Amino acid sequence: MPQAKGQMDVKAAARALAVLFMVACALVVASLHGAGATASAEALRIGVLAEPTSLDPHFHNLTPNDSALSHIYERLIQVDERGGLAPGLAESWTRTSDLTWTFKLRPRVVWHDGKPFTADDVVFSFERAPSVPGSPSSFASAIKGKTVRKVDDLTVEVTTIAPDPLVLNQVARIMIVQRGKARTTRTDDFNSAKAAIGTGPYKVAEFVPGQSLVLARNDAYWGEPPRWERITLKPIPDGTQRVAALTAGDVEMIEDVPTADLVRLKADPRFELVQAVTQRVIYLHLDQFREKSPYVVARDGTEIANPLRDKRVRLALSKALNRDALVSRVMGGAAISASQFLADGFVGTSSALKPTAYDPDGARKLLADAGYPNGFRLTLHGPSGRYTNDVKVAEAIAPMLQRIGIETNVVLLSAGEFFARATSGDKGRPEFSVILAGRSSDTGEVSDSLNALVHTVTAATGAGAANRGRFSNADVDTLIEAAQAMMDPAQRAELLAQASALAIAEGGIIPIFYPVRSWALRKGLTYRARADEYTLGTGVMGN
Repeated sequence: MPQAKGQMDVKAAARALAVLFMVACALVVASLHGAGATASAEALRIGVLAEPTSLDPHFHNLTPNDSALSHIYERLIQVDERGGLAPGLAESWTRTSDLTWTFKLRPRVVWHDGKPFTADDVVFSFERAPSVPGSPSSFASAIKGKTVRKVDDLTVEVTTIAPDPLVLNQVARIMIVQRGKARTTRTDDFNSAKAAIGTGPYKVAEFVPGQSLVLARNDAYWGEPPRWERITLKPIPDGTQRVAALTAGDVEMIEDVPTADLVRLKADPRFELVQAVTQRVIYLHLDQFREKSPYVVARDGTEIANPLRDKRVRLALSKALNRDALVSRVMGGAAISASQFLADGFVGTSSALKPTAYDPDGARKLLADAGYPNGFRLTLHGPSGRYTNDVKVAEAIAPMLQRIGIETNVVLLSAGEFFARATSGDKGRPEFSVILAGRSSDTGEVSDSLNALVHTVTAATGAGAANRGRFSNADVDTLIEAAQAMMDPAQRAELLAQASALAIAEGGIIPIFYPVRSWALRKGLTYRARADEYTLGTGVMGN
């Protein structure tokens, strides 16, 4: 019996060891799965409204481009979520005279390929940015009147031809590219990622237009180590599909939350919602330079002289818009009716301007006074999937114009095709007659929008870079130019307000509303909502 009991103890011990072994194996497997989950957690997937039209940071001054490419390339000066300026590739700067700023560059910064960053790269970038072939909207206005000179490898001087109060804001708009690569490459070489070499926190791992831009962490980055090992920007133009991707766990974050989903996502404990009033205005631009506009005809389809050149017609179109209805019904309250180029409170806005009241009777009277009592027909062109609810907004505007006798056909295009044709489709001139578009200020004050949208197009200075209606008014130009040279902040703001009031009174653009931007994230993640509408993976924190 003692022997039998001993044998039973041995067997029991063996069984216990087997159980312990299986438990240990299970723990190892669980640990491995846990490690995998942790690695997966280091990847951030973001559903974006629109992908960049190019990986060339100088090709197209457009928010989706500037936002996405800010992961790859850097500027001398960084801009925070509220428009404040902070050191970037320049660690400091000094105004050494009325016309000269000296920038001290950050030492020991290297490009993604390991080459050192120097002043030669800065000089080249400022020379290249305003003149990229085929650019739908260039950076020329930020560089006009400035000369950038190398002092030594880590020092550059920016000299202006006149005192310029916005030098720092404009310098902050230009991304720096590598001189050795960019000098011999075209935009196509950036798009293939061959020349897409920056100093930023992320490198291009893969770019498949229409599918994704995959960014890999730059472990040699000079700044704070990036939080995420990989960031994937997935273009999902349809808002419903973006929300579906978030709720299904296909992405951890989405931008531009559809207005119809704001209340639901805000109440859902699985997600966080953040919002910011933007520096953007959604507006109409009208063809004011052609005697006969290609997409405007009489009610019977016959050719007529361009009615959009008459200020009364332009103001009639503005009176026809029910802005409050667009804000409440189409935008779900996530917008503010617009009176001018930026929302109240930004530098250079006019307190005298209020949103044009909805007045269809007044609009019809203006049309009759202009000689169009029966109205006419036009085509409204716009982008699809570029702005929040852009399709719905365009489709809502059409019946508003029809109520005053203007038969309106709506044609919406992909963002790339729209901007190319709206800018230079007709032998280097804008192709369309009436466009729905948006403009975000690059400087945090109204001067940038005024200069881009309503200053007479001037190739030598880059003024009017986004003036797709070719509005031109000498008094508006004079006020804008005077403001740009005015160093006194109060006087500059007054000049800008005067320019804003005059441009709106003349129908330079028809402002519609200022969007409120929304982002939604998986619970546990946070994001600092930005007035410039940028969606930056580097700004996403949490577990």
